[in-house]
Amino acid sequence: MKTPFVTLPQVQELVKTYPTPFYLYDETGIRNCARRLKAAFSWNPGFREYFAVKATPNPQILKILQEEGCGTDCSSLTELMMSERCGFSGSDIMFSSNDTPAEEFQLAAKLGATINLDDLTHVDFLQNTLGFIPETISCRYNPGGVFQLGESKEGFQVMDNPGEAKYGMTRAQLTEAFTKLKALGAKRFGIHAFLASNTISNEYYPALARILFQTAVELQRETGCHIAFINLSGGIGIPYRPEQPENDIAVIGEGVRKAYEEILVPAGMGDVSIFTELGRFLLGPYGCLVTKAVHEKHTYKEYIGVDACAANLMRPAMYGAYHHITVLGKENAPCDHTYDVTGSLCENNDKFAIDRQLPKIDRGDYLVIHDTGAHGFAMGYQYNGKLRSAELLLQTDGTVRLIRRAETPDDYFATLVW
Repeated sequence: MKTPFVTLPQVQELVKTYPTPFYLYDETGIRNCARRLKAAFSWNPGFREYFAVKATPNPQILKILQEEGCGTDCSSLTELMMSERCGFSGSDIMFSSNDTPAEEFQLAAKLGATINLDDLTHVDFLQNTLGFIPETISCRYNPGGVFQLGESKEGFQVMDNPGEAKYGMTRAQLTEAFTKLKALGAKRFGIHAFLASNTISNEYYPALARILFQTAVELQRETGCHIAFINLSGGIGIPYRPEQPENDIAVIGEGVRKAYEEILVPAGMGDVSIFTELGRFLLGPYGCLVTKAVHEKHTYKEYIGVDACAANLMRPAMYGAYHHITVLGKENAPCDHTYDVTGSLCENNDKFAIDRQLPKIDRGDYLVIHDTGAHGFAMGYQYNGKLRSAELLLQTDGTVRLIRRAETPDDYFATLVW
């Protein structure tokens, strides 16, 4: 079972002001998670978390993480703009983009962000765009092939296919990029890579770290470049299903430390800083989508219609992703009914759950859809004229405040030219 961080009485009070559906975030959970992450890597003096803005692009969330010492990881012009408006600048910002327009590199450079180049051709493009190469620069590495971890202690296998990913440079291109960048004035170099998504394994980060640490040693020997930081990016996942184990960030941090001391320290590279870019891990469990049951349908299956839809949370429709559902007020009731929980879009994949065992649901019941704090609201859209919902923050003092209002029809029509 998953326990919501909000209760039925709290929701009943909230809906008097904020009608469903809405997103709700848990400030206490976010802060505690950020502190656990920082403690896990406290052995590395230069450690920094760069929160992936794309996961939860809300200024109030970014400001909470800023207070906890995090920077931002941006991948677009508007994410850079949001970071700037929240007070991030310079080394607070990591800019990792692909197919990047000149104006995005220009703003990143203006803000003093650390630019992470996705492709070898970007070296010349950046030079031509800016007229110079920043002294601090990073390159994204794609080792190709299939990345696989065997059966882990948690009993889950990790596998992904970097060779099919559009991101990053080959190993030979890394050497060429570093050599060219050094000749053009770069002095501090970083390496970045992302090999697998949402891993439920304490072994993923240490395995990735070993790949990058060994690559860093080789690159420094080949090119003479000073490698100042290694960015392990994202990939540490969350247990969407109740039966899945949680990652232990302390164990993960210790695994990375061991690899660091075995590979980098003997090579005279014990001053390398470790960076991370954890969107889902930091926010996923600390956000939920609250929705109301508004319809029952009894045909070939039993359906419960809710007032949220895939336009509010598209992961189940897009990926077939599992999100746990709690019926508030019926947490201890037997799950003896089988439902498809659906939204109202004119698409048959608009389903939050299929053949899900739940308590009997009545119209008017409030449902909590768990683990939507990352890649939830951020992936919303307006298909069928559906409007994006409000975002609320459950603060550490127990009060709730609005951090993004719900869209209105005026918003929907605002960009049209009649």
